[in-house]
Amino acid sequence: MEGVADISWPVLGLFFSLLVIPLWINHYYQLNLAKEALVSVVRMAIQLLLVGVYLEYLFQLNSLFFNLLWLALMTVIGASAIINKTQLPKKVLLLPVSIALAATLIPMLAIISLLIIQPQPLYSAQYLIPLAGMLLGNSMSGNIVALQSFFTALDERKSEYEAAISLGASPRYATLPFVQDAIRRSLAPTLATMTTSGLVTLPGMMTGQILAGASPIVAIKYQIMIMVAIFIMLTLSVTLALHLTLSKCINSEGKILVRINPSH
Repeated sequence: MEGVADISWPVLGLFFSLLVIPLWINHYYQLNLAKEALVSVVRMAIQLLLVGVYLEYLFQLNSLFFNLLWLALMTVIGASAIINKTQLPKKVLLLPVSIALAATLIPMLAIISLLIIQPQPLYSAQYLIPLAGMLLGNSMSGNIVALQSFFTALDERKSEYEAAISLGASPRYATLPFVQDAIRRSLAPTLATMTTSGLVTLPGMMTGQILAGASPIVAIKYQIMIMVAIFIMLTLSVTLALHLTLSKCINSEGKILVRINPSH
């Protein structure tokens, strides 16, 4: 099979002109998203270019220390992005969310490296960094949904929560319906993706490997592995993040200490 076809910089630059389409829709419907969209696209391009240059160096270096340092940086940035998107106080929740991501990412990467892929060396950046990126990326979106859903329900159904507390329920028991709903909502997109994979969608990892010249069967094996890993890590990280968040945001008497800040 042929290797991956390169894309010239002029062609890639020309492709960017298609952004006029979503910008026109933004203008027509007065969505007020033009500035945010342009900033996001520019940041995305610059960040990916810088990361691409760095990853080439990181792959060549292949150092356990620098690989772990990069994973730690990815985790903290991911946790920060989750909190920013949910409009919750970063000072209070950065550590709990970071712990939830790291405590589920590291064991999952260890299992994949030790038992499934078995690269040489086991901490090979070629496998470790892309796998971590896919796991964290999907867990980020799920954690955003879970935390937004939980704190929104806590605000909108405050009377239900306070009634349970007044009847002697513990904060953990009183918030159980909100936690259950938050976990269900966070898992729904991933479950839908798994249900339609291969029939409606060709997932990114599989598509990338096929474009790079890998056998479709080999690509499918990797895609099955990563989808299962994403589902497991997402479920664990969301559950742990909600558990740690509850401990930080609601005291033993049931008083809510943290709320979503719409103007954040």
